[in-house]
Amino acid sequence: MGRPINLALQGGGAHGAFTWGVLDRLLEGGEVEIAGISGTSAGALNGAALKAGLLAGGREAARENLDWLWEQVGAVGDLRLQGWMTGIDPGVVSRALEYSLPYAMAETWSRMVSPYAYGPLWRNPLRGIVERFDFSRVCAATGPRLFICATRVRTGKIRVFEGDAITTDAILASACLPTLFQAVEIDDPETGRREAYWDGGYTGNPALFPLFGDGLPPDLVVVNINPLEREALPVTPQQIQNRINEISFNSSLLRELRAIAFVQRLLDEGAIGEGRMARVHVHMIADDGLMNELSVATKLVPTPPVLARLKAAGRAAAERFLALHLDDVGQRGSVDLPGMFG
Repeated sequence: MGRPINLALQGGGAHGAFTWGVLDRLLEGGEVEIAGISGTSAGALNGAALKAGLLAGGREAARENLDWLWEQVGAVGDLRLQGWMTGIDPGVVSRALEYSLPYAMAETWSRMVSPYAYGPLWRNPLRGIVERFDFSRVCAATGPRLFICATRVRTGKIRVFEGDAITTDAILASACLPTLFQAVEIDDPETGRREAYWDGGYTGNPALFPLFGDGLPPDLVVVNINPLEREALPVTPQQIQNRINEISFNSSLLRELRAIAFVQRLLDEGAIGEGRMARVHVHMIADDGLMNELSVATKLVPTPPVLARLKAAGRAAAERFLALHLDDVGQRGSVDLPGMFG
């Protein structure tokens, strides 16, 4: 049995294919055992496919289920095509999309026309995929604990779905970008109302707090797909909008990491006793170099070359993490939190 970890899976549209690659490599080797999963948006889809596959037939079934998911999302079709697709420069694809007339028109249209303007003709394009998940396994009490995050529109607060509360609508709510999709309405036992929900990335991308305590291991592996830093100053309208998107969807994660850093410092200084607060070992798997080449356009338009490149990059990033930090799991965090927030 591998070393137990929790996974925190960020959202980021089609860039969630990077997480697909990370999970594919983690499942392949068996070096780690997944105890808990918190996912938002694309992370919610990845998390649900991962858990359902694990319960259906173990690691290989989980890998197959993730392959199926991304075939549906990107219409990749024959996965044997990935070999030559990985040679296509994703930055070139990103710029071609970003500056293309059809994409510019669609982006402008989304800012001028509400998704509610389509009336009864509107349908969430992800529904047909999510409805095919095996929810008897996604919601099962066995296997990794799964948490799905969405944002309650009325209050602007997070809602975390777990167990039988994870439904098709809960996953669609977690991935509901308000300029593209109509809000997803779900009965909320906490408020006694039927509440509307938007993308969970606004309040938890992903939420880390569900992974603290309750018998879950102290090691938290964040799969980060929104670059924390960009050296170049955004100057074009597309670059500015893209960086706004990244900052917005990283803000909730950074707040939680800052809180973890503060608690760890208090524990290290003896200001609070061991056992009163959880000690958390934070790890991160990312490829900011690749993500800096991409943009919001490749998040919204899943193209086979970019999905294939993202999966390959995810596998490589997971391989690096295992080589450098597997021995840290269970002992210490591998992210320099004081340095990150110093």
